[in-house]
Amino acid sequence: MIPDVATPPPESSEKPAKGTKEWGYDLYPERKGEVYKPSWSKVLFKGEGQENMDKIKCERNVWWCVKNSPLVKLMMGALKSSGCPIDIRRHISCEVCDPSVTGGYDPVNNQIVVCQNMARKEGMVQGVLTHEMIHMFDYCTNNLDFKNIDHLACTEIRAANLAHCSFLSAWAQGDASPFNIKQSHQDCVKTKALASVLAVRDVTRDQAIDAVERVFPKCYADLEPIGRRIRRNSADQHKAYTEAPLYGYDVY
Repeated sequence: MIPDVATPPPESSEKPAKGTKEWGYDLYPERKGEVYKPSWSKVLFKGEGQENMDKIKCERNVWWCVKNSPLVKLMMGALKSSGCPIDIRRHISCEVCDPSVTGGYDPVNNQIVVCQNMARKEGMVQGVLTHEMIHMFDYCTNNLDFKNIDHLACTEIRAANLAHCSFLSAWAQGDASPFNIKQSHQDCVKTKALASVLAVRDVTRDQAIDAVERVFPKCYADLEPIGRRIRRNSADQHKAYTEAPLYGYDVY
């Protein structure tokens, strides 16, 4: 699984325990055939126990994004043009996930997971779908091997670059500076990509950092298929959507 990480892992140079952690599937229990059953304490004190309703709300948010989000429509068109059209009933699944992630891409089943317990609003679902569709696009067009840490680092850099890191999100991560916005954006992308690699691979922090640094110049410069970095509260999303046909991509 390729996660969209909600909370970065703690800094450590020690290897994590082997197991499903190595590929990230422990963060997505339904991927392993488990049925989520909240404890009574979570039902009473955390408001859980409404998983069926959460799933319906999540699916409604997905449908809204498919119909209204310029970025999601652009990504779906680019995937279709590249020979990998999306059937939302087959390729997008709302599920209960570990609280450390908001979504993920499962290359084995070619499915995007939207974490219904974490991504509860349309804006967050849009971010998850765009992020994971970039992984799906890379898998479709570039023959990615997700077991290769350099390939994984590259697609995480691209997803963070195109779908995650604005100045405000960089500021929230502690990577932003009003004096060097370009460097702040690059630091935000590296932080996000590093957290995602560490979440699903049995490697040390130093090994993950080395992988991110090795591929960063090339992968940071690759803006396909969106064509531009999206600034928050700007017209960039609509501009990218409008320009997509100029680069040979269908639009929905």
